[in-house]
Amino acid sequence: MSRFSWNLLLAATVLSTLAVDGSAPAFAAEPVAQAVGCIGLTVSDADRSAEFYTRVLEFRREKDIEIAGESWERLSGVFGVRARTVRVRLGAECLDLTEYLAPRGRPGPADARSNDRSFQHVAIVVADMDEAYRRLRAARVEHASTGPQRLPDWNPNAAGIRAFYFRDPDRHVLEVIWFPDGKGDRRWHAPRQVRALFLGIDHTAIVVGDTDASLRFWRDAMGFRVAGGSENWGTEQEHLNNVHGARLRITTLRAAEGPGVELLEYLAPRDGRSFPADEHANDLIHWQTTLRVSDVEPAARAARAAGGGWVSPGPVQVAEHDLGFSRALLARDPDGHVVQLSAP
Repeated sequence: MSRFSWNLLLAATVLSTLAVDGSAPAFAAEPVAQAVGCIGLTVSDADRSAEFYTRVLEFRREKDIEIAGESWERLSGVFGVRARTVRVRLGAECLDLTEYLAPRGRPGPADARSNDRSFQHVAIVVADMDEAYRRLRAARVEHASTGPQRLPDWNPNAAGIRAFYFRDPDRHVLEVIWFPDGKGDRRWHAPRQVRALFLGIDHTAIVVGDTDASLRFWRDAMGFRVAGGSENWGTEQEHLNNVHGARLRITTLRAAEGPGVELLEYLAPRDGRSFPADEHANDLIHWQTTLRVSDVEPAARAARAAGGGWVSPGPVQVAEHDLGFSRALLARDPDGHVVQLSAP
């Protein structure tokens, strides 16, 4: 189905759920998303990626699983799939590094920019930014920022935060972030002598075209709460994102457990590219955010009614494995970012 047909179907679905008086559809009082689980990304070589995350960023290797079969084809939307997932963990958070052994997907665009709608990253909290930057320089990582940036004092919600973007071996963008006293979760401020340099994942960030439309999906349908927000601009933000003239509306969302989801709307420049209509799970541009739910069917219906789409044809009972769920569906938010709705 083409993206245009998909959009027409989604529009019809949303309209069909409206009340007779034209009000917005009502979603469940209880949050659909009970927690944010592992963040998944597609890699070209699972061993190379796992070595990078464990050696350079102090993750620990947790699982190594190979999957294949009809249920995985239906879940991923990739016919003939055989894939290998290496799960790595840092503190309480985890990443699923998935290499598609067959069929192989496409590399990401060489000219990708941080304001493209397909942009996603994870923010890894560090105890010492200067030491972390030295570690990354020693590992010869590719810069995505010009260097670590300190957000200015005039911006009270972000003042004093230090951050730096860089790339993993497949050029996925990652962020290291340091929080001053009074900002960030309390666990990021434990005494330095009892903690490592790399502490855990604070959030995953996604670029959106319209924050209000995204909030209808993430807040109203999935049940996330708004935990904070700011409008960021200036030379520090431009050099962090490596986008000249960057001005962002940033909204932080959180479920009851797990890393946050940060919405990045570029108020300027507005020339970021739309999410590719032909993106598939085996392409290296692919990220997916796991949302743990109690029941996949109502979660999937809520996602669709809020302007999202489905990658899977419907909820899928997956074949035997050890990734922590037995039933799942891949959906997209209004901008195309993939979420995995999964239940035990």
